[in-house]
Amino acid sequence: MEFQNKTVIISGGAEGIGFALAKSLGRAGMNVVIGDINAEALREAEQALQSLSIPVLAVTMDVVNPDHWRIAIEHTVEKFGHVHAVVNNAGVGGKPGPVESNTLSDWQWCIDVNLIGVVNGMQAAVPEIKRAGGGWIINVGSMAGLIGVPFGGEYTATKLAVVGLSEAWSVELAPFGIHVAALCPAFVSTKIHLSERNRSLTQGQEAASIPVSLPDSANPMTQLVTNGIDPDLLGERVIEALIAKETFILTHPNYRAAIQRRFKTIDAAFERAEHSPLVGHLKDAPVDQFIPQ
Repeated sequence: MEFQNKTVIISGGAEGIGFALAKSLGRAGMNVVIGDINAEALREAEQALQSLSIPVLAVTMDVVNPDHWRIAIEHTVEKFGHVHAVVNNAGVGGKPGPVESNTLSDWQWCIDVNLIGVVNGMQAAVPEIKRAGGGWIINVGSMAGLIGVPFGGEYTATKLAVVGLSEAWSVELAPFGIHVAALCPAFVSTKIHLSERNRSLTQGQEAASIPVSLPDSANPMTQLVTNGIDPDLLGERVIEALIAKETFILTHPNYRAAIQRRFKTIDAAFERAEHSPLVGHLKDAPVDQFIPQ
């Protein structure tokens, strides 16, 4: 019942993970606002949600543009009264390849959508969620936000940033009754491997002149994404995790050993530092006040 008559804004809500979350949160009783850069997909998603009797508002949105977020917030408050939750979902997969292959334009595109889009969403929505007396924030990260992925530089960088920021914001916003969670799935059956199709909508003429590096059939991500879990399963998992107040929402327990290896490597590095004649004396020094105890 805690979701009944509350309102959520979901970026990238017209398909994939965003649309699955719109259905799950809507079925849980929430009013749903979906924003998306693809106007045609947005109309289809709006009609599908209406057919499920989910109260819905659709807003064309480029998450890179702060004014689009401001307008979305204004329309949401006008229609539903308050904003109780935001799902920063809109994202792109970048261009997989070796470090020297991608241009600064490739990097900027991924950073703008995957990271700055989240920052814009937070800055627009958090004041409204505070006014509503608290609520929820879900920032869609990735398994790549928990471990470095070779040949996925831009994507890994942005998702690591989103997960780290979510962890920090969870502490910062807890006193306001706002629960912040980082959603970190592995492969989900979406269209993220086709992200280039919308690139010109964000980067304009500059992107329109950039050839797509790989056709879909040659993209190494295609089969992995196609064979991913059903987005609807992820949507139900998120409801389960929000009720349990989880900070990290995970969908693929089969990746646990890989993540544990990373943490063990970090812990071993601390142990070596403790025995270093150069910095070992800092072992018992107090931890600075900004690190959660």
